[in-house]
Order: sequence, then C-alpha cells, then structure tokens
Amino acid sequence: MLRVEKLSTEYPNEYGQIVKAAQDVTFEVPEGKLFTLLGPSGCGKTTTLRSIAGLERPRVGEIAVGGQVVYSSSKNIFIAPNRRGFGMVFQSYAIWPHMNVFQNAAFPLEVRSKRRSRKEIEEQVMRVLRAVALDHLADREATKLSGGQQQRLALARALVMQPPLLLLDEPLSNLDAKLRERMRFELKRLQRELKLTTVYVTHDQSEALALSHEIAVMSEGHIIQIGSPRDIYERPRNKFVADFVGTTNFLDGVITAIEAEEGYCRVRTEVGELKAYAADTPRVGKKVALSIRPEDIELSEERQEGVNVWQGTVDAKVFLGEYLDFQVKLKERLLLARVHPSLKTPVGKPIYLRMNPEKCIAIEEPAASTSAENAPVAAVAPKVQSYAG
Repeated sequence: MLRVEKLSTEYPNEYGQIVKAAQDVTFEVPEGKLFTLLGPSGCGKTTTLRSIAGLERPRVGEIAVGGQVVYSSSKNIFIAPNRRGFGMVFQSYAIWPHMNVFQNAAFPLEVRSKRRSRKEIEEQVMRVLRAVALDHLADREATKLSGGQQQRLALARALVMQPPLLLLDEPLSNLDAKLRERMRFELKRLQRELKLTTVYVTHDQSEALALSHEIAVMSEGHIIQIGSPRDIYERPRNKFVADFVGTTNFLDGVITAIEAEEGYCRVRTEVGELKAYAADTPRVGKKVALSIRPEDIELSEERQEGVNVWQGTVDAKVFLGEYLDFQVKLKERLLLARVHPSLKTPVGKPIYLRMNPEKCIAIEEPAASTSAENAPVAAVAPKVQSYAG
C-alpha cells in the first residue's frame, strides 16, 4: 500500500553543514497494517515521516501510496501535502480552542473544496466521534477536554477525511504514563477495527512493541533492522538493536564450534563456554556479542539439568512488585536476571543460573561498526540497588 524506496533527505544545519537526516530508507507497509519507525532522537524517523507527508522534500528516492507516486526524484514528481490526502497527528494536537469538539472534527470536511451537505458532514463526524468514544462530548468546548480526550479528538480530525494513510508522530508523548498506556489500547483497537494503514513514529520501545505489526529500528539516518515486534526483541541482528529495544546483558565471545542443530553454536566467553543461537550463519573463530535478556536467565537455589547452567552469587536485588531484579555475580561479571518475587535468596548467597540457548543470541561484531554500535556497553543496562531480603 505504502512503498518508500531508497529515500534520502538532507538539509543544512544552523552552521551551514549538511545533515544527512535519512539515508537510503526503504520499506513497504501493507494495507491495513501499522508500521513503526523506532529510534533515538536524531535518527531520522521524523524526517522520514515528514517526507512521506510532503512536509520535507527528499534529495532522492520514491514514495508511492496505493500505486500512486507522490514523490519521485527520477520522475520529477512532487505532490503537495494538501493534495496527498493523508491524515496526520503530531505531538502538538493543534486543537482549535475557539471550537467545540464537533466543530474541530468537522473542520477538514468544511474547508474541503468538494462541498458536502450539512447532513452528510454531521453523519460522518458523529460516526468518527463514536469510533473514538467522544460522541457524548460533541458540544463540549475543546479546551475543557482532558489530555487523552484531546489526543482522541486530534485522531478523529485526522480520520474524518477517511485518509488512505495515517501518519502519527509521537502522538502519546505529552500524556502521563497511565494515560499513555490506556491510549495504546485505544489506538490499537481503532487501527485494527478501521483497518487503517498507519506509519507511527516513536522513541518509546514498549509503545512500538505494543502497537506494531512491523517495526523498523533506525540509527543515524539508516534503517538497521525491520521485523515483527517479537523478531526485533528476540532476534536482534546487532548490538544497537539489542541494546536499544529493551534491557539486555552482553557477553563478548568467540565462536568455537558449530552445533549439529541448525543455527546453534558454542561460544567461549569470560564466564565459560555457552551454547547460543546465531542471528547470522555462525563461523568458527568469529567474534560475537551474546545478548541475553534478563527475563531469559532462570534462577534457582537448586542446580538445574541441561546446558548453560552456572553457579553465581547474589550481588544485589530490587523488589519491583510484579518481579524482582537480581544482580548476580558470575565469575567477574554482573548479570541482570528478572524473576518472580517468590524467589527469596538473600544477598551474598549462592544461586544457580540457567540460560536457555535459544535465548542466548550470538550477534556477529562488524569489522567497522557505526559509532552508536561501537560505544562501550555495560554488562547490565540499569544500576541495581541493594535490597536486603
């Protein structure tokens, strides 16, 4: 439905230097799916979205929606933003303060060149307001809405034109944590019920994982990896993706053997030899980084059967209600494990760790990596404070 091909966007900064905001960006979004551009500030995700909207003019590339090319450098095509007919919701909802809820939602229909009857407009607006659960507030002043209601009103205003494509740029960032979580469910419900083809921009990993059919992780203007939320989280293809999406432990090592079981290998690390799953085809002698999520390290006071079982010492722990974060010392390394709070092993006592080989992801170290990937990474992302128990 949406096709973005080899898109590159550049602009001069305040010092006259050329900033390569998006470089060789290519992806497709099938009809009715939600596709997320995820990455840190300055990675090029918003520039890519604005290029799709027509608010930025790329240097090269092509953008097509539903088979219609809206931008092409080679064909010299650039359709103005107001003629693309896309729905857009940004961080600032831009609600008209002098209008009530109905008037705000109806505004795009009333200014459109093709005139509609008052009855047609009213029916369409009320249908959209019902979809976002604001129909009972149609006569309320927009300034008297809560943050979540204003967000839904901005969404209703974008949907009322029945756009072929919905573009969302961090629309939940201005909401408090609980409301943001609730609005994720609302957005997901609306997107799937109305079958909206959507491109969503965020730096919030949990938001991307919760909402998306597919995620593109961006860094320094480039797409680093595209995949389903589960693939991105469980099968990161480099250290940047593993470290940016969620919390992980890293162990540096070298592949020493290839297992008969396809995709698996043996990796020599500073804590010992581990069986791991290789994100790429494993090769003996290749340097890798093992990524192991905290929830994939099983802890127990009794030694378990199987491979990748080691004895360590509880260095610190933090009670977080639904789970406990254990910092476990294994030889000279500290590993973070996330477990059920029923585990009561005190600080300073021995404990056994088991790391499922399927969840130990061996990521090949590139010969020349980006600065983001080459930066030093701590063994444990968060600082774990002591909890006596």
